[in-house]
Amino acid sequence: MASLNVSAEELSCPVCCDIFKAPVVLSCSHSVCKECLQQFWRTKKTQECPVCRRRSSKQNPPYDLALKNLCESILTERNETRSSGSEEICSLHSEKLKLFCLEDKQPVCIVCSTSQQHDNHTVRPISEVVSSYKEFNTALKSLQEKLKHNENIKGEFEKTVQHIKAQAEHTERQIKQQFEKLHQFLRDEEEATVTALREEEEQKKQRMKEKLEEMNTHISALSHTLKDMEEMMKASDVCFLKEFPVSMERVQSSRPDPQMASGALIHVPRYLGNLPFRVWKKMQDIVQNTPVILDPNTADPRLVLSDDLTSVRYSGSKQTLPDNPERFDGYPCILGSEGFNSGTHCWDVEIKECSWWSLGVTTPSNRRKGGGFFNTDVWSVSYGWTPGSSFRVKQKLNRVRVNLDYDGGTVSFSESVTNTHLHTFTTTFTHTLFPFFCCYLGSVRILPVNTQ
Repeated sequence: MASLNVSAEELSCPVCCDIFKAPVVLSCSHSVCKECLQQFWRTKKTQECPVCRRRSSKQNPPYDLALKNLCESILTERNETRSSGSEEICSLHSEKLKLFCLEDKQPVCIVCSTSQQHDNHTVRPISEVVSSYKEFNTALKSLQEKLKHNENIKGEFEKTVQHIKAQAEHTERQIKQQFEKLHQFLRDEEEATVTALREEEEQKKQRMKEKLEEMNTHISALSHTLKDMEEMMKASDVCFLKEFPVSMERVQSSRPDPQMASGALIHVPRYLGNLPFRVWKKMQDIVQNTPVILDPNTADPRLVLSDDLTSVRYSGSKQTLPDNPERFDGYPCILGSEGFNSGTHCWDVEIKECSWWSLGVTTPSNRRKGGGFFNTDVWSVSYGWTPGSSFRVKQKLNRVRVNLDYDGGTVSFSESVTNTHLHTFTTTFTHTLFPFFCCYLGSVRILPVNTQ
């Protein structure tokens, strides 16, 4: 490049200030990239030279082949230099890249820094600029850590997708099992009702058969009497008169006609009257209504729920579950699935073999990650420990009743078997309250209420 003794200005297009690409030569002898010239003419709406403003007589100026070949050679050399991994030599001037243009954000050589392309640009020694860019390493490290963090989050998301699938499949099985129980109950009730109907049908038919036999006997007797009377009428007058008193007595002493007994027909209302309602009343014997249903998405990984979501036990080992925002991970706790923001509510909790436990109500915004859950917005009684403002119960209890009067601003706890009062919190509630349960080395169960 240096041996060609060509300056950067001679190899640069006056429009784009870069090495010529497909240069054309105008009648004024100035060269311009063909594409740059066409763009310049479309903007100016006149065919003039971008350098001297002389009007061009040709709409399609010819290529400057010598300049085109020289520029292509330089571009080829530049690409080869870059592909070889060496960028310390300027591809235009074969000078070392010792300077850095702050405006163009690229290394330049001494010749480049004095060229028109970098006119009025600020240049600095590369070593000086590099030292000021040292924070890039810190930013790069931060970006790498962020990438790793996002990859970990992506992995958690993928696990969550699998968990959602497993949740849906398990829930579907439970739905089908529950409905199968209801279907079986209805089938049994249908069969029992139809059996009772058929038994009554057989009884009523048997009674009518007996009546028919009685009627046949009665008709036969009447037929014989009538036949005898007809024979007597054919006898001589003397014989008729002799037999008449006996015959009259026989006619007059015949048995009364058999009558249709009441209740002979099927008692249809017994089977169809309020049939759905009667079956529903019976169904209450096999179904239960639990005032609080647990939310598995809030359960600490050490807790295992029952299929009907009414009881939970401490397993000791952590399950592989998504670390979703709703889930506890500091205490072995779980929330109810529905909150209360008005009215009165009551539920009984059965406690089995817990070394320590706590139960009550809390707000949905209360912290669930780490160990800060019991610090605020918790109204509870506890056994075996006294977290936060919880009221400590000294004696072991098997059943505890929770009474929430939201509008009255009270949460009361009592031993539900003897109805012994334990403690009452009084405050003004402003947020929705959710039941919560916490147990260690044992289990708790929300008891069903009587639906009758």
